Amino acid sequence: MKSIDTSYADTGAPDGRTPVLSNGALGMLMFIVTEIMFFASLISAFLIVSAPAQAAGQWPPEGQPRLPVLFTAINSLFLFGSGYYLHRAFKSFGEAVSNELVQKMVKTSFLLGCLFVAIQGFEWIRLLSYGLTMTSSQYGAFFYLIVGTHALHAIGALIGLRRAQMKLLRGKLKRSTFQAVLFFWYFVVGIWPILYILVYLS
Repeated sequence: MKSIDTSYADTGAPDGRTPVLSNGALGMLMFIVTEIMFFASLISAFLIVSAPAQAAGQWPPEGQPRLPVLFTAINSLFLFGSGYYLHRAFKSFGEAVSNELVQKMVKTSFLLGCLFVAIQGFEWIRLLSYGLTMTSSQYGAFFYLIVGTHALHAIGALIGLRRAQMKLLRGKLKRSTFQAVLFFWYFVVGIWPILYILVYLS
């Protein structure tokens, strides 16, 4: 069994002290703050455009396909499950838990995340075939902009998770790296309910 590197060797912290956050995790939190501001700007623009139309009963626009509310809600469970398993994996990392169990939880998290993105892609293909495009209406433009931006973040998080998974398999994953990946995945999972309510239930 390969050992797990649970040190914060890349933090520069004095010997004998365990920082609450590693340098990598702190940097990730700073990046997440900028992304929250970015999503806030998208949400503000969406509300400015959609609020008058909603008040007039013209949102979604006539002739545009309705979004799969229930289908996407079910798909969201895969994303939440992915976040749950990654949280459990991090909590077990370095404790009296076998490395194989941590690997299984990380793998499960990765596969559930991939499933969420794949189903979202299938949803997009169907909506495109029904006539909802970036140019069909402001409704379509905001849908693909907001949900598409989240999808790009999810794909980026999955790439980071996959790299962490490979390091874990080799016994070279540092706790600081794992923590940074976890925080970004928290962001991807945490912001999704807001976007779902805003875009799908408006």
